[in-house]
Amino acid sequence: GFSVRVLYSSSRPPPRLGTQPRVGIQLASVMGFAATLSFAGAMDAYRKEVDVDYLGSGRAEKADLYLPRNISSGRRTPAVVIIHGGGWTKGDKGSAREINIGTNLALNGYVAMSINYTLATRGGDDIPWPRNLYDCKTAVRWLRANAERLGVDPNRIGVIGGSAGGQLAAMVAVAGPEAGLEPPGPYPEFSSRVQCAVVLYGPADLAHWKDIPAWRRTRAEDPDLYRVSSPVTWTDSADPPILLLHGTADDIVPVDQSERFAAVLSGNKVEHKLVIVEGAPHTFDLQPKQQDLRPLVLSFLDKHLSEQGVPVIGTIGFGAGGQAAREEGTHVTLPKKAPR
Repeated sequence: GFSVRVLYSSSRPPPRLGTQPRVGIQLASVMGFAATLSFAGAMDAYRKEVDVDYLGSGRAEKADLYLPRNISSGRRTPAVVIIHGGGWTKGDKGSAREINIGTNLALNGYVAMSINYTLATRGGDDIPWPRNLYDCKTAVRWLRANAERLGVDPNRIGVIGGSAGGQLAAMVAVAGPEAGLEPPGPYPEFSSRVQCAVVLYGPADLAHWKDIPAWRRTRAEDPDLYRVSSPVTWTDSADPPILLLHGTADDIVPVDQSERFAAVLSGNKVEHKLVIVEGAPHTFDLQPKQQDLRPLVLSFLDKHLSEQGVPVIGTIGFGAGGQAAREEGTHVTLPKKAPR
């Protein structure tokens, strides 16, 4: 069977099939799953800008922008920074998961910014921390600096990341200026604060996980390095809402990392939602075979980034497997994915 355990329930209504525009387009998702989008002209619903220089001259790391076309003139739209995974040593802004997330966000009216950032060099002794976090925070600043050109509302910016990118997304959310982890530049006049975060199977308590090769030192050799780079260290009551998603079959980042993070968030009275997907492995996008997670993720983003919680644009039909959550008290049970 399939089950999902959730803390704090979602209010997004189920997507209603048959009420969307008349043209149905079958798109193969980048992770090998198919998603039927009942959306007229879906292929033209967004445009993409690739290899955008967001870190300044001399930096090889770039960003890809997913820009929705169907936004009313003069209307500002929310934006989401996408942070790839890869153990802080590899990965790319154009990987399958990141394309899946960016495309789904753009089709639902969000500006998405998928970034490359500082990685540990193979065979080297450099430590990417905290420069990798600086790059992620700079991406948020860049969106605010370019809000006018992009039509972005600078007060409605979120972040999403998976695995190592989940740790960085969580750090963007919880490590404020008081942590001393703000990048020296560029765009120091703009805030790196976000209004919400989605963390997919990201390590949150590194001291209680394992020694990280990219950190170049063990926990015994440098416990403070692991403490400072752990989201649980910086969590406090001022943090924005956070959605955590984790699979029980994850053999790289154990699910207890998200459970530890959820416990600390709860202790600090931070609004959060913990979704544990039975049978899901490490590394999945918004459409794992266990369940279509798009309604859940989009409802969370809509609640915290859209105007008065109203979906940014009309809901896209997700098919029978993408029904919205059914509320049961403070828990939510997602229906089992319908067979094809």
